[in-house]
Amino acid sequence: MKNAVEIRNLNVSYGKTKVLQDVDLNIVLNSRTAIIGANGAGKSTLLKSILGLIKIDCGDIKILDENIDSAKTKIAYVPQKDSVNWDFPTTVYDVVMMGRYPYMKSFGRFSDNDKKIVVDALNEMGILDLKDRQIKKLSGGQKQRVFLARALALDAEIYILDEPLTGVDIKTEDIIASEFKRLQDLGKTIIAVHHNIYTLEKYFDNVVVLNKDVKYSGSLFIDGLDDFINKGFRG
Repeated sequence: MKNAVEIRNLNVSYGKTKVLQDVDLNIVLNSRTAIIGANGAGKSTLLKSILGLIKIDCGDIKILDENIDSAKTKIAYVPQKDSVNWDFPTTVYDVVMMGRYPYMKSFGRFSDNDKKIVVDALNEMGILDLKDRQIKKLSGGQKQRVFLARALALDAEIYILDEPLTGVDIKTEDIIASEFKRLQDLGKTIIAVHHNIYTLEKYFDNVVVLNKDVKYSGSLFIDGLDDFINKGFRG
């Protein structure tokens, strides 16, 4: 079975505090993988390590058998929506068009195909009617759909999302869940930090239970998973 992400001996510290310790992990290609664990377990740090956004103490990370610099255009990242300055004066359409920047032609021009891909992404997320709206005027669920539309516009192989289902309405939850399955059917891989263990089976088919190190990784559908989840939340 091929892996989307392979991690060996990953250690990360913030100052003198060890956040991730001796993490060995394979994330299966073409899976919908949730990363769960208690507050402070290192979930967001794991994502940022994979993406090369933070300095690691040591370890080896491969994405589709490549290092992060080589694999960047194959990854779409959706950060926590609270980490973004939503007062920035830009429209929904412009934010989603950012997903096409890696494909931009010379002289800063977008092609007709770029524009079609953006419109298709907006339509897929059910927000085409919001394309001219300023982002600061969006609801929480709409903001999350804008971010996912931007990720779709990138047309990546791996989608990495940090708590995409936190603080969104039921309609947005259902749209995102359907999109995860559609992307998987297209051969893509979903990796997402998730906070609600009771909805794991609705959105995912694999899980990583993290508490500084990996307590379990693999299929959701095994006997004894509850014991591993308790280790992730209680140590």
